[in-house]
Amino acid sequence: MKTTELTRVALLTAVLCILAPISIPVPFSSVALSLATFAIYLMAYILKPKQALVSVVLYLLLGAAGLPVFAGYLGGISRFASPNGGYLIGYLAAVGIGSWFVQNHSNASLQIVGLLFATLSLYLIGTFWMAYTTGIALSAALWSGALLYLPFDIIKMLFAIYLGRKIQKHIK
Repeated sequence: MKTTELTRVALLTAVLCILAPISIPVPFSSVALSLATFAIYLMAYILKPKQALVSVVLYLLLGAAGLPVFAGYLGGISRFASPNGGYLIGYLAAVGIGSWFVQNHSNASLQIVGLLFATLSLYLIGTFWMAYTTGIALSAALWSGALLYLPFDIIKMLFAIYLGRKIQKHIK
């Protein structure tokens, strides 16, 4: 990687580490509403797919090492075994899919479709893990771990698309 690429990876890792802990607990769900997905969507516009994956891996390693970078200012390897652990791993799929779509399609509509697929992959991994770790029915996990958050993620997605497209014009 070139110096500018490494700098972007480090910068977006820092952005994710800063935004992800900012969260709002939801009383009837073990998953908090956080800004992590906004950072993931933004990464899709600024980093190439491999760079985006490296950035998320760095974030996950920092959190696993104990830095309080996960939702609610939590950290540690045990977070991966919690009901939220699937969402943490799901960030890898989401950023890979989202970045691939954004980098390979200049059409905003296709980029939105790509970010929706990215979000669905995140929800799929997170929901299955939540159902497994809590023992609740998959339908209950789908509601409390995905569908409840979809409107908020769409808003974050639209803001990231707007901001990301503006940033893209200045970094190419």
